[in-house]
This record gives sequence, structure tokens and C-alpha cells, in this order.
Amino acid sequence: MLRSRIIPCLLMQDGGLVKTRQFGDPRYVGDPLNAVKIFNEKEVDELCFLDIDATVKGKAPDLELLRHLAVQSRMPLCYGGGIRDAATAARIVGLGFEKISVSAAALERPALVHELSDAVGAQSVVVTLDVRRNRVFAGETIYSHNGTRKHKPGLMDFCQQVEALGAGEIVINHIDRDGMMQGYDLDLARRLRAAVSCPITLSGGAGSVGHMQELIDAVGVVGAAAGSLFVFKGEYRAVLINYDRPARLS
Repeated sequence: MLRSRIIPCLLMQDGGLVKTRQFGDPRYVGDPLNAVKIFNEKEVDELCFLDIDATVKGKAPDLELLRHLAVQSRMPLCYGGGIRDAATAARIVGLGFEKISVSAAALERPALVHELSDAVGAQSVVVTLDVRRNRVFAGETIYSHNGTRKHKPGLMDFCQQVEALGAGEIVINHIDRDGMMQGYDLDLARRLRAAVSCPITLSGGAGSVGHMQELIDAVGVVGAAAGSLFVFKGEYRAVLINYDRPARLS
């Protein structure tokens, strides 16, 4: 039976972890291997690592680092960044990652989603889409390359397309809310849930477990992902890796 998942989403840059605000001003928050060890003890539902430099700089995934992360982890792992073909995805899954995430590569060539699904299974294929609210027209615009490159497909139409091609999960990351800790876009979450039937995850905006509970109450079974909530503590945003869950999920 599916249940809601509470997912720390950690951004990697130059081998370390950073946290951004609206995809800018990256702040160093620690070492990925140390984070895995801490989250192991906290019995996290799932942990996601996204290399925010890989696509922009044309880098391949750091397979040696990913191997170390998988060896240390006692929880399901997802990785995204620089995956452009089925062979690379299969190698990462072979290291011990349950899921791989693609974004820009899927936007440039949607058929890649079908190829990945054939190679590693639909349950392991995540399509992550970074979006901003359109300031002129209703709805959202999809971006890639750390929010610098705009794409034409309508968000809900593209989500339906990649689901049909074999995506096992769709993650929506709200650029405007990234790092702001003021809550998820519940209207967007409801529209996404109505548009697709595969598992969905929302990221961008969580500042409390109450925000996560609001998301779950709004759409039912969902992945509630967050970064700042799990790496900062207090009004001065002191770096402290932590993990909490809504009371109804504990």
C-alpha cells in the first residue's frame, strides 16, 4: 500500500552539499557522506541527491562518490544530475540507488524516459521538473539548467507525456518557493494530482512539518520533499541536519 513519504532533498556542488534560495546564493551545509550517516540514524523514508552543476557544466555523474553513498546508506536513495542515457542510469542503479532522476535530458528528448524505463524499470525512473509561476498567463513554466533555460511544453501536458512514456514518479520543484520556507504551492499540487496517476512529489517551500501535513491533507498520498527544513535550525538558519515527520505519519 502506498503511503506519503517525507524526503530530504540535498543539493551537491563540487562534492559538497549546498542549499539555495530561489536557485541562487548557494550556501555550504556539509559533506554528503556525513549526511547519509546522520539520516541513517533518523530512519529517513528516502534521501535524494541532486548534482546542480552536472547538467550546466556537462559533467557525468561522479560514480565513485555515488558508490560510497550507496554503501553507507540504509535508506532508499535517488540521484539526479548528468544522466543522459540508459547505460549511465543502469550503472547508478547497479551501485545501489533505487531511483534515478532526469530533468533537462528528458525535456530535450522525451523518448529518453521510455529508454530508461526499459533499462531499469518504471519504478526507478523519476522526472524532476523545475517550475516558476507564469507572471502573465495562468499556470507554470518549466525551466532547466538551474532555472536559467525556459522550455515551451505546458507543465501538465508534459507530465502526462512522460507518465505515458514510463516515468514512475514526477517531482515538481517550485523555484519561487525554493528555500523560502513559507509553504508548498497547494493549488499546483492539486492540479498535478488531477493530471497524472503516478506517484508525485512536491518540493520547494516547506518550513515546518505543518506545511508537509497541509500538502498531504490537500492531495492524499504524496512525497513531501524539502531541503532547508532538514539542514537549518532556528531563525538564524544555523546548519544542523535534522529530520521530523508530521505526527499522523509517525
